[in-house]
Amino acid sequence: MQKKKLGLTFLVVALLCLTGCTKQLKGPDGKVVMNEETGQVLPSNILCAPTDEDILTLYRENKTALEEKYAKELEDGDIGQKEYDKKIKSIMDVDDYKSCDEFPVLGTGDGIWTSIFVSPLSWVLIKVGKFLGNYGLAIIFVTLLIRLIMYPVTLKTAKQSENLKKAKPEMDKLEKKYKNKNDQESMTRKAQEQMMLYKKYNINPFSGCLYSLLQIPLFFAFYEALYRLPVLFEDKLLSFEMSVSPAKGIGAGNWLYLILPVLVFFATYFSFKLNSGAGMSGDQAKQMKTTMNIMNIVITFMSFTMSSAIIFYWITNNTFTIIQNLIVKRSTKNDKVV
Repeated sequence: MQKKKLGLTFLVVALLCLTGCTKQLKGPDGKVVMNEETGQVLPSNILCAPTDEDILTLYRENKTALEEKYAKELEDGDIGQKEYDKKIKSIMDVDDYKSCDEFPVLGTGDGIWTSIFVSPLSWVLIKVGKFLGNYGLAIIFVTLLIRLIMYPVTLKTAKQSENLKKAKPEMDKLEKKYKNKNDQESMTRKAQEQMMLYKKYNINPFSGCLYSLLQIPLFFAFYEALYRLPVLFEDKLLSFEMSVSPAKGIGAGNWLYLILPVLVFFATYFSFKLNSGAGMSGDQAKQMKTTMNIMNIVITFMSFTMSSAIIFYWITNNTFTIIQNLIVKRSTKNDKVV
């Protein structure tokens, strides 16, 4: 098991090292370039060309400023011709990017991560957004579409959680029976009886890992797509601009943005509540509850600085989880074994 964990860790690290992860645009002073109107830090590795003239101006002005800086460094003898050419070549030129309408399904080949996860998801978001006429709606629609595709996997995870709750009384008796018995024979008998309970209630202790392994890259792929696609962060849904964070919106006097962190809080709280504590008792259950409450508070505070686009994804994803778990809970209420 330890070797498997190390192998998985290595795979994740290797994948991230070969990726085209989000990079922030930096000016001549080394500080990130921000759209003052929305509070968005501009990415330097956008996936396609922006259409908003103000954003295009920011990118072009930053390119000119960097060119002037490097030209002066060359003139003053601070850098040589080779280094100058290298720096000039590294400057992001927004005019080199094609329109988002021309974005290919496999993207620009910007690393394995981008090619496998971010680009296909971005392509789908662009196409759905164009079809619906709103990229905010596209975020919600694609999130629901992915959750429906993954429904067979997430359904098994939800059922496992309910089965663990049903097995909990017998699991508690088992823990009590072998309390303070740490010899090899007792531990072996305990493991055997535990496996019998798992079989009785159709529990696979490793089945929940699959969804977690799928959910993590999906979340980060969504984050990348929502951050690097200009057509997304230039659009708005209802009164919410996709690139504006609640903190920026509230700071500008639009208190409607306060609704978003409130929805994040409740969506996260009920999602955690329906998923946590299965098969746990006593101190373990209390510790899990405390951990989940802390995580909920942290996520809610973080949502004040997240873009509205990310928040819409988060709320939609968690709401789907809540509804799914409630359906499973009701359908398995009177069943002994699922």
